[in-house]
Amino acid sequence: MVCLSMHQEWQNKARQEITQVFGSGEPHFEGLKHLKIVTMILNQVLRLYPTLVKILRNTANETKLGNMMLPSGVNIIIPIINVHHDPEIWGEDATEFKPERFSEGVANATKGRGSGCFMPFGGGPKICIGQNLAIVEAKTAIAKILQWFSFELSSSYQHSPSAVFSLPPQFGAQLILQKI
Repeated sequence: MVCLSMHQEWQNKARQEITQVFGSGEPHFEGLKHLKIVTMILNQVLRLYPTLVKILRNTANETKLGNMMLPSGVNIIIPIINVHHDPEIWGEDATEFKPERFSEGVANATKGRGSGCFMPFGGGPKICIGQNLAIVEAKTAIAKILQWFSFELSSSYQHSPSAVFSLPPQFGAQLILQKI
């Protein structure tokens, strides 16, 4: 909601899509699959503000990583926030809110690097088991909110994501909602 408050044009695009799919009716699972703009927005928000800023992995066996051979038992820290903001993967505009980069899916958004560079819920065999549920819940919530409200940032809002375990806003997210 903070990103959509900062980028009203995307809030309007998402609302139009939601109205086309659901009208004023309740969001339903079949319809959620057809929310391409909402999906692009969620992917972009998860790229800029991932659920985890880093993950820890351990090599179970000797593992080749680039030009290095890592012995079994080595801890590796993957800085998701750095990967998600890397201009070599996402382009010179890597720090900008541009949901259109996901218009052709995740794999095509990474300048030919594939979908492995997008890991807001981790990746590989240890990917978050709740990823699909979280995305369905997020789409449902944003659909319901956008059906009935428009919103903008309060003048007291200070954009200050704070990298701890996750990436919460340090001073909260003050929004002004208006019934449509």
